[in-house]
Amino acid sequence: MRTIVNKTFDEIKPGDTASAQRTLQNRDIRAWCIAFGDAGLAESSDMHGAAGIATAILTSLVGSALPGPGSSVRSITVEVKAALPIDAVLTAKIVVREKRADGLLVILDGQCIGPTGQPVANAMIEVVAPTKRLQRNVLEHRLDSLLERCHDLKPMLTGVVHPCSAEALAGAVEAAAAGLIVPVLFGPDKQLHGIAAAAKLDLSGMRVVATDGPEDSALKAAIAAGAGDVQALMKGSLHTDVLLHAIMQKEARLRTGRLLSHCAMMSVPTYARRIVITDVALNIAPDTDQKRDICQNAIGFARALGVDQPKVAVLAAIEMVNTKMQASLDGAVLAKMADRGQIVGGLVDGPLDLDAAVDADAAKIKHIRSPVAGVADVLVVPNIEAGNMIYKNLAFMADSQMAGLVVGARVPIVLTSRADTPDARRFSAAAAVLYADALARDPAGILPELSE
Repeated sequence: MRTIVNKTFDEIKPGDTASAQRTLQNRDIRAWCIAFGDAGLAESSDMHGAAGIATAILTSLVGSALPGPGSSVRSITVEVKAALPIDAVLTAKIVVREKRADGLLVILDGQCIGPTGQPVANAMIEVVAPTKRLQRNVLEHRLDSLLERCHDLKPMLTGVVHPCSAEALAGAVEAAAAGLIVPVLFGPDKQLHGIAAAAKLDLSGMRVVATDGPEDSALKAAIAAGAGDVQALMKGSLHTDVLLHAIMQKEARLRTGRLLSHCAMMSVPTYARRIVITDVALNIAPDTDQKRDICQNAIGFARALGVDQPKVAVLAAIEMVNTKMQASLDGAVLAKMADRGQIVGGLVDGPLDLDAAVDADAAKIKHIRSPVAGVADVLVVPNIEAGNMIYKNLAFMADSQMAGLVVGARVPIVLTSRADTPDARRFSAAAAVLYADALARDPAGILPELSE
């Protein structure tokens, strides 16, 4: 949640400016084409959609910054100068050209600028400015802000465990280049440098801890994390169970007495709230006690990533308790456990079916009275099949952004996948940085001791 405050007509002066940066992805072009044209047109021309997207970005800047809340765009004229940059920073800027007291009009010059300074689009915008001070609380949506929040934090020492593939090694190099982590590579020295040379990856300045194989890499990295030599772990090309086995060893000193679980924060283009889904990757068919840990882990994860009081929906196929449906019983029990202080830091309700959890109109139609229904921040799924299908549907069919971590240990664990996009790897690394920072500052708020 962030607060934006407007500028009134009397406060605005010629020369006032506002700007914002956005890294456009192919998914942004597709989403625009689906909403206003035809999805097939997204691939037809580099220029297609440029005017509409530039208009949307500039008018969004008007509504959020200058003048801000309460302003009304009366007209906008956009001239496209070049194709939109993809996977590169686009800077949007507006400047006050003049004010007209009749009608409270403010004339703005707008510009979208590519990564090398080249103009992408120019615009002239007429805006009716507000006369009263207004402020709005705005929900965070896109995950780019995770990267922005990391700018004020030091890059985190991260043990990259057996990155013996070009994809795994590139993920570490990319996160380091983004200023998120300082990688410590655990793997066979010669093999790592051979992979780096073949993939043209620069490992200069990176520390390598030589190992004899994946099991040795995992154990040495886990022990280093337990000793505080690294603040997070990142999975390389070894099997997940090999890494988790090492983490659970007593000598690693990473166990906290609770279940490890996977949390994925998703930003869906067609849904104006971030959502955390858990557990989609580790626990196959968790029982009620395990779901309690999964709930608590997810609350800590969401809090670390900026949700002050996460609203947790325990999902089932129905919103009523049915003794023949275990997921509905789990929802009711977990909600009552939260009432009794056995789950803390968030609001928990269940059972809720998916539509009632995320759609306020659906909850209203079904006469569900709940502080969670329709506005859930966290979805606790019944089992790994349900969670994995929701997650992959959103990731691969809805072009969602994703940041995922394994939590419940003394350090966050980035569980990368071969199918992860570079964005997903960066967002997950940023989530690990923010989680580790929050855990260091407020351990009781992120990994609280659970009452029995």
